[in-house]
Amino acid sequence: MAERRIDPERRERILAVTRELIATNGVDGVTHRKVAAAADVPLGAMTYYFSGRDELLFEVFTRFADEVAARFATRMSAATNYLEARDAVVSIITHDVFPDRERADARAERARSNDLVITHELYALAARRPEYREITHAWMAKSRAALEQHFDPDTARMLDALIEGLTIHRALDTEDVADLAVEAVLRITN
Repeated sequence: MAERRIDPERRERILAVTRELIATNGVDGVTHRKVAAAADVPLGAMTYYFSGRDELLFEVFTRFADEVAARFATRMSAATNYLEARDAVVSIITHDVFPDRERADARAERARSNDLVITHELYALAARRPEYREITHAWMAKSRAALEQHFDPDTARMLDALIEGLTIHRALDTEDVADLAVEAVLRITN
């Protein structure tokens, strides 16, 4: 009888590789075969951990949204007053979300760039498939709750939309929007 290899990290490796494949190849580039090869696991092991591609994608996107929402909440919770809260929103836009092309830490910047691509891949899925919209709705609720620590619900919703919109502009535009972010946050919060 063949000895069964015990690999307690296999499931996490599969999830990490899937996230990287989404960032580099898009959702359409994610197959069980590609994930198994990149994660160095037998193809048959994929169905042991995930019943199908959708279950795998759903968990990767859920974890991703939870991680981003937690970073967002941490930054907003650190603000102790209204002015610090406004600065925190600007920092979310200019430091947490946008890749900084001039920073020396290439690994961190690549991770932020990957996060932008993963975000857009999630948005595309959520636009077409209601089950993925559950992830984006939960993410928005967490973001707004973090913002509502310092701003009324309507302002929080506007700021959340601003952050998402400027993220898209930053990803697709050739002009830097950092100054625009500062001005927009000031206008919304005054």
